[in-house]
Amino acid sequence: MRAKPMPVEERRGAIAQATLPLLVAHGRDVTTRQIADASGVAEGTLFRVFDDKEAIIDAAVERFLDPEPFRAALRSIDPSLPLEMKVELVLARFLDRFSGIFGVFAALGGRPRPPAQNLEIITSIFEELLAPDLEALRVPPAQVFKFVRLVAFSSAMPQFGPTIGLDTDQLAHLIVHGIAKPTAAPATAASAAPTDPTTTTSPMGTAPC
Repeated sequence: MRAKPMPVEERRGAIAQATLPLLVAHGRDVTTRQIADASGVAEGTLFRVFDDKEAIIDAAVERFLDPEPFRAALRSIDPSLPLEMKVELVLARFLDRFSGIFGVFAALGGRPRPPAQNLEIITSIFEELLAPDLEALRVPPAQVFKFVRLVAFSSAMPQFGPTIGLDTDQLAHLIVHGIAKPTAAPATAASAAPTDPTTTTSPMGTAPC
């Protein structure tokens, strides 16, 4: 199999990208033959750009943990969408992110570690996304972001996720609206004022009985 010529860094990236699904399926037992087939290259090509299989695995994990594609996915959400829909889309992206992390590290036999990311950058993206909704919020967007991230993280955990049984739209509704029913509007002064039993109302006004 003769691979199409490609710059070294581009070749490394393509191999790392092709390796990731194999890691989820086979863990560290994945073979270099499987990696080569998935990458569309000869097995010998792998070792022209990587020292060994472990180096390929490390590159695949590092590529997966790169925060920029995730940030781009958050930036792609339209700020003009309704608030609840935006929260649902952010939740879905976080769920995919966390589920992937748990899946990869479970397959590799390691403990999941947080992806290398600057939370200030992601918080800023979220604040821009919710900027049109400031008047509708009871808490700052940064606080909403913490709620969303916490719910997504716990929902993605293998120990808890299957038992939660809630879709992203249900979770988004819970975050946006809470669990309490809307309170009834307070009675106005006119409607709340007691009626004087000694008077009646006529077209001419109020007259004594």
